[in-house]
Amino acid sequence: MSTELLKELKKQSDILNSREKLDLIMYLAHKVDHALKPARSFREIRGTVSYPLVGEDAQEWVSRTRQESDEHREHALRGEVVVNEN
Repeated sequence: MSTELLKELKKQSDILNSREKLDLIMYLAHKVDHALKPARSFREIRGTVSYPLVGEDAQEWVSRTRQESDEHREHALRGEVVVNEN
């Protein structure tokens, strides 16, 4: 960033009211904080949750939701009213 642009931004910030200055500070602090935090690797968190996480095996969940989706689609194609059972 050029020195001139930084000077101009500082000059413009002088005309802001206190609340606007705080908003600007919070915005800039968030941007800096986010930029400094490295992205987390999956390897860091792998294995930290007990199996199964929500009481259902992942493959069983996939199979069940696919079956529910197929049934819903069949009812919809026949023009039947489908009520969400959940």
